[in-house]
Amino acid sequence: MADGPGPQLRPEAGLTFPPGCAYIGSQFVPMSEAKISVLDWGFLRSDATYDVVHVWKGRFFRLDVHIERFLNGIAKLRMELPFGPERLQAILAECVRRAELNDAYVEMILTRGTSPTFSRDPRDAINTFIAFAIPFGSVANADQMTRGVNLHVSSIPRIGPDSVDPTVKNYHWLDLVAGLYEAYDAGAENVLLVDGDGNLAEGPGFNVFAVNDDQVTTPDRGVLEGVTRRTALELLAELQVKAKTAPLSIAALKAADEVFITSTAGGVMPVGRIDGVAPSADAPGPLTQRLTERYWAKHTDPVWSVGVDELPTLDDWRRDD
Repeated sequence: MADGPGPQLRPEAGLTFPPGCAYIGSQFVPMSEAKISVLDWGFLRSDATYDVVHVWKGRFFRLDVHIERFLNGIAKLRMELPFGPERLQAILAECVRRAELNDAYVEMILTRGTSPTFSRDPRDAINTFIAFAIPFGSVANADQMTRGVNLHVSSIPRIGPDSVDPTVKNYHWLDLVAGLYEAYDAGAENVLLVDGDGNLAEGPGFNVFAVNDDQVTTPDRGVLEGVTRRTALELLAELQVKAKTAPLSIAALKAADEVFITSTAGGVMPVGRIDGVAPSADAPGPLTQRLTERYWAKHTDPVWSVGVDELPTLDDWRRDD
């Protein structure tokens, strides 16, 4: 038997959490109290799907599109949300209200959950829903938004679409995390992974676009079909700029006039360097600037956004049920 006392657990009070509100187990709790079982398949096996929508100046941006993608992912994974989209909207809005946030990052998650008998059969699991709202964050910080993000193209391929459907938003990020460390070692700030053919795929939580001779290209295979990616394509059409989803080679990316990335966490963000090489136009390039301005202008458009206070409360939903 070992001498002396065993290892002492650090008090949980020493942990820090962002301000915000979470919904789990049919209750709203502070972020510090949002917990799942260690036996949940979402934790044990990354068996989950999620989506993230943002709130800007008190308005959800493209909430309907995010919920549609979330529900499609749930169906593809053969899971079941325990309520309909109307109640989901009410829960997300209530998280934002209780967090008292005007600009927020709002996540909805459905995990495979736990099996009452700890069965290895996923059909036995009871799915777990979680949602939370925390302060809005961006892939690019304020300095990077001004000068552009410094990217590294990794030699690590993204998990192939024949193995994991990339249109289902997931937590399979070990390839992305390994790529990030490779980028840091190379002196870069973020990373792009390639697909199985050596063409560009995506980065950790963002899609990439290259502008070459007034033609915009974003990768078409092995990527999450990001809502901000979709929004950028729609806005480029409004600007009467030719844009396509197609294979994008590393050479074409590095020879681009402009490069930008897109994410719910930050919107349209300029790229300053790729493996030390700068695009032809200084970041942010002229098209990136035009697109960014139009993107944020849409946040007050009722066709594209909805106010937090315009959405039903849970009490309203219960009355209508």
